[in-house]
Amino acid sequence: MTTTAAPRTSPTALPEPRAINLARTTATATRVLRQLRHDPRTIALMILIPCLMLVLLRYVFDGSPRTFDSIGASLLGIFPLITMFLVTSIATLRERTSGTLERLLAMPLGKGDLIAGYALAFGAVAVVQSVLATTLAVWALGLDVTGSAWLLLLVALLDALLGTALGLFVSAFASSEFQAVQFMPAVIFPQLLLCGLFTPRSDMHPVLEGISDVLPMSYAVDGMNEVLKHTDVTAAFVRDTLIVAACALLVLTLGAATLRRRTA
Repeated sequence: MTTTAAPRTSPTALPEPRAINLARTTATATRVLRQLRHDPRTIALMILIPCLMLVLLRYVFDGSPRTFDSIGASLLGIFPLITMFLVTSIATLRERTSGTLERLLAMPLGKGDLIAGYALAFGAVAVVQSVLATTLAVWALGLDVTGSAWLLLLVALLDALLGTALGLFVSAFASSEFQAVQFMPAVIFPQLLLCGLFTPRSDMHPVLEGISDVLPMSYAVDGMNEVLKHTDVTAAFVRDTLIVAACALLVLTLGAATLRRRTA
């Protein structure tokens, strides 16, 4: 007696949800935050390390408080960007390599929902990080700024969100956590050298100055310096913060484009 095998049906790709759904996005963010809650080392890295670096910097320049005032505001934006980039890239890569991301994409969950959920979760951590670092720098370490501390907080938060977006984006191009860390010299270090922290960008070689003009960290530092020097909100400050926000949104959009929906 012979039996005939049932015809195999080809997998049907799930339709990609077109609009970002608030419920799906919130559910994704809640899941990510629940996972972070069980990883105290990651939480410590995101929240405590920028504060510890600011404390260390303050006492490195203990005999020259004006030096701390001149670069402390800039580093208040740079430290959150770097830590959020590092943590987000590694955490997202873990979900890619463990298959969690692929299983999520097999569900009726849009790429936009997924990226927005990750950004919302890490953004919530970024808010806590920025509030603690800004409060510590201004009220505990005596960072002397001419403008409002709330404006410092705004730029620090935007920088942390930019770091989150960059981390989500570059995680698509790494196959291991070690490779994710290797992206830091390629993505972060050139911006750190060219952002104007060590020397004014106008004093650089014209080619390097031109490159610095298209790097988002340059505008993060410029925005901090505007708060450091001016009591009111200046047009330059508005321009700098809008550029940082636009860069974060652009990188998040590119990050969504790197996600591939697979079917079994």
